[in-house]
Amino acid sequence: MNEFSRRVYLLRARELSPEIIAVAFAKTSRSPEPFDQTAAELSESKSAQFHEKWVVGYGHSSVAEHAVLHIAVENVSRLAIECIESNRLASFTEKSTRYQKWSSGAFVIPPEVAGSASEKAYRDSCERLLAAYQCALEAVGELARKRFPRLPDESDARWEGRIRSQYVDVCRYLLPAAVLANVGITINARALEHALRKMLSHPLREVRAIGAEIKRAALVEVPTLVKYAEENPYLRDRPERFRTASGGLTFSGGNPEKTPRGWIKLVQADPDSENLALAAAGVRFCGWGFEESLLRIRGASVEQKKRLAGALLGSLEDHDIPLRELEYVNYLFESVMDQGAYFEVKRHRMSSQTPGPLACALGYLTPRWIEESGFRAEYDAAMQQAAAAYHTVFGELGPETAAYLVPNGYLRRLVMGFNLREAFHFCRLRSSEGAHAAVRVLALQAAEQIRSAHPLLGGHLKTEEGCDWKELEKDFFI
Repeated sequence: MNEFSRRVYLLRARELSPEIIAVAFAKTSRSPEPFDQTAAELSESKSAQFHEKWVVGYGHSSVAEHAVLHIAVENVSRLAIECIESNRLASFTEKSTRYQKWSSGAFVIPPEVAGSASEKAYRDSCERLLAAYQCALEAVGELARKRFPRLPDESDARWEGRIRSQYVDVCRYLLPAAVLANVGITINARALEHALRKMLSHPLREVRAIGAEIKRAALVEVPTLVKYAEENPYLRDRPERFRTASGGLTFSGGNPEKTPRGWIKLVQADPDSENLALAAAGVRFCGWGFEESLLRIRGASVEQKKRLAGALLGSLEDHDIPLRELEYVNYLFESVMDQGAYFEVKRHRMSSQTPGPLACALGYLTPRWIEESGFRAEYDAAMQQAAAAYHTVFGELGPETAAYLVPNGYLRRLVMGFNLREAFHFCRLRSSEGAHAAVRVLALQAAEQIRSAHPLLGGHLKTEEGCDWKELEKDFFI
């Protein structure tokens, strides 16, 4: 093998620290040496010196992206996980409320609540919700067993596995944001530094404490790359500054909706953006300049544009990823969904998301199986007690702490922006039979509105065949 022979190999994390791997990759910009030879010549102290000089001193932060960590976080509230998972450039896997069951007592007493006048109301509400949840598992589980009887020769364990998500998915509407959960995180050091700053600047003490613990754990593997992550005044102070600045704002000339019609409403879509996507494809595949390409596309007939759209998207298979030219077609949606649904939608981190406060003001959803199992009265009582306790904690400790008490069934506002390429992924995945019913309704409505706004390209958007969101809504919710 000569010096110009192609090589493809791993720099193994079992053998090299994340900071050494980052330096080995970084040095290739100025050194002709092979990666493995460079890595063999490095020590922890030399790597630290390199990062102090180039990453910290000169701001070459992209080097830190080569240092990747796998972080396990256990027994933290789902409210805290919401902050942890707000980081786009990371991968997360969390304890599922659809497939796992929660035991009584599995909730956080946040430091703000401990010893406060609101502590009893807080504890009583969490205990009431989890007690109702346990009873719902029995009542709704019995209904599921009647609807989906055991098959011949099917064991109890296999039968339970087949129907478990059907009824657990319904009962999870009672779980408050205070319940404990686990999350696994894979993240590079550059993204982690920003994530730590967000956590260390968060209004909740639990989140700040988790940030400090993650930083301590990370420093063992990347002692240089995250050591300067600290509380950030800009992140810490901006909510109160914005609320103060918005105090004098009023509106006139209209009557804005408190909630969008249906579940999701397309607020903005540029009618010319299909032309932009097709023009970009002309640049890529025909070698035209963009201005020339856009003039050609705008001058084309509807039939010609249909042929072009078909050439781009007509042969897409289920697992194919559309071309990046679809990223020039953008949408802005406003939606109101239950908190359980939001916890699934937020995983689509390529979208831009702005959630409203987690509160009780918009009311809650009631799954049809709750009523059909005879559990409606207990469900309503537990949800209403949660709202009363929320207002008690809100009055003493503010909205951030009160949010711990909000169950999954309560509605939450979300502003979400994504491009057509992401829409293909979101609408196909979240309209599938295995997705949560509320998210399926959202995905099917979004697809319907995208097809209406952009029939040329949006017409190729795929969703679960034979699935109508109106029927789905009627079947699943009261």
